[in-house]
Amino acid sequence: MQLEFVPVEEFYFALTLAVKTLEELTVPGLSEQVRVRLEQECGQPSTVAAASQNSYNYVFRVKDIDNSPANQLIVSIADWQGNLRLSSDYGWTLDEQRRPVRTEKFEQRSQFCQQVQAYLQEWLQIPVLQSQEQL
Repeated sequence: MQLEFVPVEEFYFALTLAVKTLEELTVPGLSEQVRVRLEQECGQPSTVAAASQNSYNYVFRVKDIDNSPANQLIVSIADWQGNLRLSSDYGWTLDEQRRPVRTEKFEQRSQFCQQVQAYLQEWLQIPVLQSQEQL
């Protein structure tokens, strides 16, 4: 797995209605730790949120993971009311009316979520998985 950062200038072209929450991690302080590391690695978030319940959203194109029939794969890392929210369009695509529909990969979303968490843990050097297991 490889993540390619989507800067704010490209955000609206990358994110689709098929991006749905994978998992929300409720470990105190984890969201802020991730924000600091993502800011160091990527700079400005993909979106600048004005609301107090959501202060950042980093969006990435995922390389080396098949999300067919969709032609791309997106992962979003955001805070939501102090929690860390991981979202993706893995297992979803848009139909002809641009409505999200499940694909055959939908049943593999939990495994994909584990891959994302492991990748983030290694890349950002933040114990994302261990933090959640301690609860």
